Amino acid sequence: MAKPNYSFAKRQRDLAKKQKKEDKLRRKSEGPSDNPPQDEEQPQDDEQQEVPPQTTDDEKPAD
Repeated sequence: MAKPNYSFAKRQRDLAKKQKKEDKLRRKSEGPSDNPPQDEEQPQDDEQQEVPPQTTDDEKPAD
């Protein structure tokens, strides 16, 4: 059975970490973009729909 090469694995992790750090620094140096990324799940302020509060059996008036 082959012996694991821990040095190679560590080097790969370090390179990935360095690449990620450089990408982040590059994005920060570009400044704010004209179209910032937005989550699709969160609607814009003008698109928000008002949802009426739900009532439970305890809150309903007795007949």
